Parts: sequence; structure tokens; C-alpha cells
Amino acid sequence: MTSTRPTFVLVPGAWHLPSTFDLLRGELDALGYASRAVKLPTTGPDPRGGLQDDAAAIRAAIEAIGGPVVVVAHSYGGIPATEGVGGLPNVRHLVYLAAYVPDVNESMFTLHGMPDPDSSEGLFPIGSDPRAQLYADVPKAVADLAINQLVDQRLQPWADRATRAAWHTVPSTYVLSENDASLPVELQERMAPRTNSVHRIPTSHSPHLSRPAELAAILDEIAKN
Repeated sequence: MTSTRPTFVLVPGAWHLPSTFDLLRGELDALGYASRAVKLPTTGPDPRGGLQDDAAAIRAAIEAIGGPVVVVAHSYGGIPATEGVGGLPNVRHLVYLAAYVPDVNESMFTLHGMPDPDSSEGLFPIGSDPRAQLYADVPKAVADLAINQLVDQRLQPWADRATRAAWHTVPSTYVLSENDASLPVELQERMAPRTNSVHRIPTSHSPHLSRPAELAAILDEIAKN
């Protein structure tokens, strides 16, 4: 059974490095799952590129794994995951964690009903209160560390439109964060039916930081189905 267990490939959202998943990876490890977190090129101390660069990084991480994979994409990470994971034979499931679920020719801007920006160059600024926006129910020490680890985020991948939509062909699940102050719950409710099933978790935008054990249990259930 161990040999057929999937490896979790974790895709962070905007402004976040792979370390945002350290607590969740610990919980997955305790359940017997290997995991890897992807570094997105558009996010970091020296961000570069756009949506296609992020999608390519996700594909490369998946292709480096010999066995089955479950992809878990958080927030913005849902967009490059949607773009990048289709057609990879070892992807067993795609999990959207409080994440965007674009269709072809949609972007973060279009999903919010906003016009395209005049320019997609430069950075997308984080809000003035990331604690309230992203980590409202996260323990203070954990939230303090997360805030200290936030990095720059390029605007371009938020404006780039998807050219492929993996959820049309890859089995998918939405994990909806019910107390989210960042990605509006109403928008999550509209996107979630694009997936095959929906789980709900009573957290803010970052359940991997506020309730990592509970989230790991949900992912374990998804991986076994």
C-alpha cells in the first residue's frame, strides 16, 4: 500500500514561499505521506515571469516524482495549477484550497469581475493588514512568522489568462474556507462547483497554518478515494 500512496505537491499562494506549508507537511508526514512544496518564480525576493513560468515550475515538480501525485493549490496557486497539471499521467487529483478555479481565458481579475490592469508590470502589493486578511485565526506566533516570511509578488500572473483548465479532465476537489477575509466566500461558492466535490473547513484563508492536522485529515480522505 505504501508504494501506491500519492505524493502531495503543494502550491503556495501569492507572496508565500514553500515554507508556508511546513506545518501541513509535518502532519502529512505523520500520516505516512511524502510531500513537496513548489517555489513559484513569480513569488520571491527576486520574482520574475508570469503565469506560464509558474505553471512550468509546477509541472517540473510533478514530473520529477515517479509515482502518483495529488496537487494541492492554495489561493493564487490555483491559477497556475489549473494551467499546468493537465495531461500529466501521474496526477491523481487536484485540490483547490481556498483557491481560484479559472476556466480557459479567465484570470484573477476576470474572476473578480475586474477590468484588466493598464499594465501587468511591477508588483501586486499585499494589503495593509495581512494578519487580518490572511491569518485571522492562526496562532499569534505562527502568524508572526508567516508575516515575516512574506515576499514580493509580480502582478503579471494575476492578469495573465488561463489557456488550459485542468479541472475539466483531472478529478478535483474544492476545500472552502468558511471564514475567509481574503478570497471572498461568495466567490469560492461560485467556483467550487467546477470541481467534483467540496469540503468545508471553518477557518480563515490559511487552514494549513490554523488547522494543519484537520486539513491533513481532509487530504488523507481525498487521497484514499
